[in-house]
Amino acid sequence: MRAIIIGHRGAAGHRPEHTAGSYELAVAMGADWIEPDLVPTKDHVLVVRHENDISSTTDVSRRPEFAGRRTTKMIDGLEVTGWFTEDFTLAELKTLRAVERLPELRRRATVYDGVHEVMTFQEVLDLAERLSLRHGREVGVFPETKHPTYFRSIGLPLEEPLIETVADSRQERIVIQSFEPSSLRRVAKELRVPLWQALGTAGRPYDLEVAGDPATYADMMRPEGLARIAEYAQWIGPDKSSVIPLGPDGASAAPTTLVRDAHAAGLKIGVYTFRDENRFLPAELRRGPLPWDHGDAPAEYRAHLRLGVDAFVTDYPDTAAVAMT
Repeated sequence: MRAIIIGHRGAAGHRPEHTAGSYELAVAMGADWIEPDLVPTKDHVLVVRHENDISSTTDVSRRPEFAGRRTTKMIDGLEVTGWFTEDFTLAELKTLRAVERLPELRRRATVYDGVHEVMTFQEVLDLAERLSLRHGREVGVFPETKHPTYFRSIGLPLEEPLIETVADSRQERIVIQSFEPSSLRRVAKELRVPLWQALGTAGRPYDLEVAGDPATYADMMRPEGLARIAEYAQWIGPDKSSVIPLGPDGASAAPTTLVRDAHAAGLKIGVYTFRDENRFLPAELRRGPLPWDHGDAPAEYRAHLRLGVDAFVTDYPDTAAVAMT
């Protein structure tokens, strides 16, 4: 069966992420699902940005009327300085425009800086419905709750408006993801949709840290941890290095048993994040001398396909589609 192609923040390798243009291009290139990361506004509307710090993904730093909003906060135990969605109303955010997050690697995408506004989650659902009609196939939506423990602590919880928006939506293919198990468990109480437990490469989910639970991401990827995830979720989403690690020389090492173990636990596995640039590829697949040169990315997809991966989260849906032909 063909693996699912998930447009990571749309087609983020080609357009500024989390914009209508990025999502539209992702579907045109073959993405089955599009991914909106969810953060709240000051007036508690869910908008799509990878982080609540919008310093590098919008033109806010060049807007003198918002200079006084720059501040420093503790987000999941880390000190972050910037401009944050929770300090802006939706109307204020709508005056900003998206910019390319990685201009040093993706200079061609910078020509789209300033074109698109910040989208709400509802607008992404509406767009997915239109794209489904346009392309004659159902486009899935793959929202992620970002920093849910932090937002609940400041009175802007993500799950309640997410549940309400999804319940009122006509969108039929929705898979909800989070790095925090408690966020997924809250959603599971109200919605019958597939859930995806995202998994980091080090440390543990922030909600477990706050609760004093010692379980790490490594523990969660062991067979007994996978069995616990299967009690509330249908998917796991590890970093690709958890499936095919890199050796000391930066080249691909022997695969782990994670794909096999996940399937044995009754879980599907989708792997993140696939990108074409040399900077993100194993050493043996890099081509050219520069970090922004594109390497043999299709070979990386095919290596994971041979292991039985069920989905790819990718900045380049077109490359994923090529790899599966």
